Amino acid sequence: MSKRIYIFDTTLRDGEQSPGISLNSNEKLKIAKQLCQLGVDVIEAGFPASSKGDFESVRSIAKNVRGSTIAALARTTRQDIDRAWEAIEYAEQPRIHTFIATSDIHMKYKLKMEPGDVLEKAAEMVAYARSLCPEVEFSPEDAARTDKEFLYRVIEAVINAGARVVNIPDTVGYMTPDEFGGLIRSIRNNVSNIDKAIISVHCHNDLGMAVANSLAAVENGADQVECTINGLGERAGNAALEEIVMALKTRKDFYNAYTGIVTEKLYRTSSMVGFATGVHVQPNKAIVGVNAFAHESGIHQHGVMSNSETYEIMTPESIGLRQSRMVLGKHSGRHAFEEKLKELGYSNLNQEEINKAFVLFKDLADKKKYIMDRDIEALITQESSKANEKYKLEYFQVSSGSETVSTATVRIRSKDCVSEEAACGDGPVDAAFNAIGRAIGMKVNLDEYSIKASTGGNDALGEVTVKVSKDNTKASGYGVSTDIIEASVLAYINAINHIESRFQESGRIEREEFAFAKSCNYFGAGEIDNWGLEV
Repeated sequence: MSKRIYIFDTTLRDGEQSPGISLNSNEKLKIAKQLCQLGVDVIEAGFPASSKGDFESVRSIAKNVRGSTIAALARTTRQDIDRAWEAIEYAEQPRIHTFIATSDIHMKYKLKMEPGDVLEKAAEMVAYARSLCPEVEFSPEDAARTDKEFLYRVIEAVINAGARVVNIPDTVGYMTPDEFGGLIRSIRNNVSNIDKAIISVHCHNDLGMAVANSLAAVENGADQVECTINGLGERAGNAALEEIVMALKTRKDFYNAYTGIVTEKLYRTSSMVGFATGVHVQPNKAIVGVNAFAHESGIHQHGVMSNSETYEIMTPESIGLRQSRMVLGKHSGRHAFEEKLKELGYSNLNQEEINKAFVLFKDLADKKKYIMDRDIEALITQESSKANEKYKLEYFQVSSGSETVSTATVRIRSKDCVSEEAACGDGPVDAAFNAIGRAIGMKVNLDEYSIKASTGGNDALGEVTVKVSKDNTKASGYGVSTDIIEASVLAYINAINHIESRFQESGRIEREEFAFAKSCNYFGAGEIDNWGLEV
């Protein structure tokens, strides 16, 4: 009989800890809803005690997502556990996930605690968490490098205290598959009350073995796998959800296990997370990379055309990557467009969102002869990233050449206020960014800038992703257009809107708000504004 493996997704917690990633509450809620549709059993929504913004995001997900368990991370302290419970108490199925390090190196240098004190603290805080929440998960951080006898004692103690899920993390990605599988097997054989808990695993990818280690754990008795979409996570990332799930599905004959994941939604979820985080997967990424089902070699092409199973062990359709059945263009109607949206996995859009998408599609169809699936995905992603935007582009113009100084003029609207500014720069994009900064009155650091074509051809959409930062707050922005300068301008404004959103979530008021108001003549000459600045 096949064994059910529970999928615990930590994209919104561990995944967001990837360098350069910063999601706002609205983005996290959208991703959480998509994860629920994907069939994820547990969504680790965040670490509520880490910031006010993270707390609000977790609470929003707990209130609005139904169908998956919503977990919140907490250290083994009453303050953290109280904050976690306050964030998830309205969830349909809440879970507190608490942890403390158990390896010698962590206890000595990070915690500065004796093993006996760590053991007592773990059991005490699990019991406290259990008094608040019906489901508690415990993780002995750096379990892979923990003395086994001590690890057995800790696991037994927390199960007795009320933990019903015990997670074994390879926190630094140190173990090999044989070692990690053996560790899970030894826990099964040496913890007397292990039958009262689910064994979970959480593997990092520092040596590139996170997926292999997770699957080895499944072979040896693990019941739950903790992973992230696209393998996001600290340092080299975590085990990739899509790889774990498709390995179990494709090699069911070997693992004799299955998950509740709707695999046809994997590609859509991967794309959504990639756009939201600004971290797109490499072309040769297993399962969801653009080359995963591409064949260039003549021998391979001949084999696939004769029988796809010659070189494809799974179908593109099994992950939601469908071959186009309809070619859309300027003469295509609303019905055909809505059918295409459903085919691409956007069945959850409301009528207002569909109407906006259709207008964008028609505008693009006037510029391109044929509209590809990837073009539509790019348009939908750009539109969804505009939620709660404060600043909107009304107009831009650039002048640039090899013998002239690049200049740009932009007009930005915020509610009823319009600001127009011009600036010079090292090229048209830099000039446009400088003009936007002057118009809005907010100076941000441009950390990354990337551009790619959605599809081939001279009329392809240009997709621009930027990452910006200001005062330790980071955000990414996304823009698309057949004009790469326009795509760049849209992405930059989108990133600034995300920065503004993060400031609002943290309760912070920006001085730069004054600069925009001043440029819009909100104040009369000589007046004093709320910051005590003379206008």
